[in-house]
Amino acid sequence: MDKELSYGADYKYIPATSIGSGVGQEVLSDLYCYTVQIVNIVLAGQPNDSSFVLVDAGMPYSAPAIIKETEKRFGENCRPEAILLTHGHFDHIGAVIELIEHWDIPVYAHQLELPFLTGERDYPEPDATVEGGMVAKLSPYFPNDAIQLGNHVQALPEDGSVPYMPGFRWLHTPGHSPGHVSFFRDEDRALIAGDAFITVKQDALYKVFTQEQEINGPPRYLTTDWNAARESVQKLAALKPDTAIVGHGLPLQGEALTKSLEKLVNDFNQIAIPDYGKYVN
Repeated sequence: MDKELSYGADYKYIPATSIGSGVGQEVLSDLYCYTVQIVNIVLAGQPNDSSFVLVDAGMPYSAPAIIKETEKRFGENCRPEAILLTHGHFDHIGAVIELIEHWDIPVYAHQLELPFLTGERDYPEPDATVEGGMVAKLSPYFPNDAIQLGNHVQALPEDGSVPYMPGFRWLHTPGHSPGHVSFFRDEDRALIAGDAFITVKQDALYKVFTQEQEINGPPRYLTTDWNAARESVQKLAALKPDTAIVGHGLPLQGEALTKSLEKLVNDFNQIAIPDYGKYVN
């Protein structure tokens, strides 16, 4: 392994899964959502086009599955132009080093997320005390050490454009992490939301496994700024997206998405913010 590239000392396989694991869905003709255990990655680009990108990099040790699914959609020995990260939590960068080495491609993330991706700063400890279910209780087992991508990672352009994703712009949607971003295309109001909001109750083990669909704020056990998280949801709802692919849970479209986002904005304190926890004001 390249000496410059390394995961944190706490990097490990996480034995969590859902009924959606290994399932891919073409949400739009150029947006393909694939579930790796309990998290979604997105392949953005037309299947017959060699120019495409990977959004987020799955769970630890998931590189073979991601490469296989990518080649299934874009052809043998294909490679994305880049990996774009919504943020750097363990379940969104779990296979990033193996993918960089396999494809020899750059990674982009928000400027505020770079310290966690270049070995400078660990994420805050997951909060096992937060109101929620069994996943929240198990969260101290999740990796939170900074990883080292060296010069393989760079900041997203300051002008809001998204490399290799024409028509998309990135929006800073912090709260779940300092440099969390979402990607939005004005033309058809397609949104890749990351964990700014999700469509499953991620702290409850049963609901994670069954993928029971319900709008929710970001995963509670890793969210450290609830005021920023609320503002981020309001910012995304104001865009009136018609399609949303989220980091956890099934994609939402049309009227179901509109009504769900309205409900989340109006009742954010009740739906999203836990009653107690060390990051709750």
